[in-house]
Amino acid sequence: MRCPFCNIEESQVKDSRSAEDGASIRRRRQCSSCGGRFTTFERVQLRDLYVQKGNGQNEIFDREKLVRSMIIATRKRNISEEKIDLSVNGIVRQLESSGEKSIVSKEIGRLVMDELLKLDKVSYIRYASVYKDFKEEEDFKEFIESVE
Repeated sequence: MRCPFCNIEESQVKDSRSAEDGASIRRRRQCSSCGGRFTTFERVQLRDLYVQKGNGQNEIFDREKLVRSMIIATRKRNISEEKIDLSVNGIVRQLESSGEKSIVSKEIGRLVMDELLKLDKVSYIRYASVYKDFKEEEDFKEFIESVE
């Protein structure tokens, strides 16, 4: 594993443990050259997934992009990164087990909305405002009424 500090490919695993309810392995590593410590995660990937964007283009599915969007939606809310990771793992499992190689981005957005509704209604509404492209104050009012 390449060191993020000095780019040397030699590092030693100092500690390994199960993470994210057994869905991944967390490894603490130390660089053999500069002594820097960093953490890596190892996850099972059943197959490559592609996302079909609204404009028709396909791009490789990026788990980290999904994590970032959920972190933005839950910012300043009392939602731990562990809960977000568990939610993302659930979404990825659903996508991988669907049997589809290319997933429409709207479907991923719907799955994120389902998970955020379970976690926190404010985060759910934040995400929905982008996902559903709210234009006016009235859009928020109508959506909030439908949630209640």
